[in-house]
Amino acid sequence: MKTCIVGAGAIGGFLAAKLAQAGEEVTVIARGAHLEAMQKNGLKFLGAEGEESVIRNLRAAGTASEAGTQDAVFLALKAHQIESVAPGLRAMFTPDTVVVTLQNGLPWWYFRRHGGEHEGRRLASIDPNGVIEASIEPDRIIGCVAYPAAEVVAPGVVRHVEGNRFPLGELDGSETERAKRLSEALTRAGFKAPVIPDIRAELWLKAWGNLSFNPISALTHATLVDICQNPHTRDLAASMMREAQEIAGKLGITFRVSLEKRISGAEKVGRHKTSMLQDVEAGKPLEVEALVGVFLELARLTGTPAPHIESVYACARLLTATMEAEGVCFPPVGGPKPSGSPRKEAGPGAGALRQAS
Repeated sequence: MKTCIVGAGAIGGFLAAKLAQAGEEVTVIARGAHLEAMQKNGLKFLGAEGEESVIRNLRAAGTASEAGTQDAVFLALKAHQIESVAPGLRAMFTPDTVVVTLQNGLPWWYFRRHGGEHEGRRLASIDPNGVIEASIEPDRIIGCVAYPAAEVVAPGVVRHVEGNRFPLGELDGSETERAKRLSEALTRAGFKAPVIPDIRAELWLKAWGNLSFNPISALTHATLVDICQNPHTRDLAASMMREAQEIAGKLGITFRVSLEKRISGAEKVGRHKTSMLQDVEAGKPLEVEALVGVFLELARLTGTPAPHIESVYACARLLTATMEAEGVCFPPVGGPKPSGSPRKEAGPGAGALRQAS
């Protein structure tokens, strides 16, 4: 299977390394120093158990046209990065090419092939101008949830932290040969990748925690265990999750774990920083719309009050605006100022640095 990973960062690089090791024909699309390092030296992969390997049997490209046509395209970019690259992705498409989405939060295609009363509706908070929808036909898409955590530790070097689950499913819940082939390829690479009948419920389960833990961590600079063990932030996270649970219920979604178990699961991860906190410390754009704003869009659609989500969203949007206007970044305690950044430092970070998926 010819496979392209668009966005060979932490999760994308992890996928690329394992698929290539399993003998798949893999191309990665990246940019800057990360791309240059992979083109020159291959992709260095650091396993969670301490093993090291250099993956040389993959291609590293800067554009979709350079990558050429593919059987499967994995979108491993963050949600707010997709719009700018979506039109160019068509250079990789044949009539049978599938697109596997790996974004946190809920995707722009949520109501495509949904079958409910909102069938065909575009989530404007994710795809405000309709560019993504116009570039990637819904029939190509297979949904996927990325549970692992990984990090890019240097250009061309990716470390796996923990986890190996990538459940996937067709948008209409059907069982197809193409989904089975993807599952088999991922399984050969060492992942747990079952084809499940309700990919939206699985997306909600992960997004349920991201909705609360990501913005709270970005605003407080706290790790997952800190948020969960502080009674005030634990209560805030629970309140946001209860509001989301009510929204989900109106959309026919039932969670397979309890709210308390979901929070306890996050607590057990320990001093693990969320992806949004990582972005704060690096001075990168935050996934506020994909992880928080989309739930307010669905709250309005379903007529569900969500005051706690609204409040945290307002604070996260202000944080984003402040970072953009003032050029502020927050390096971790004991860590260096991000290289090549002229932005001014403002306050310490907290805890151990890890990239959450």
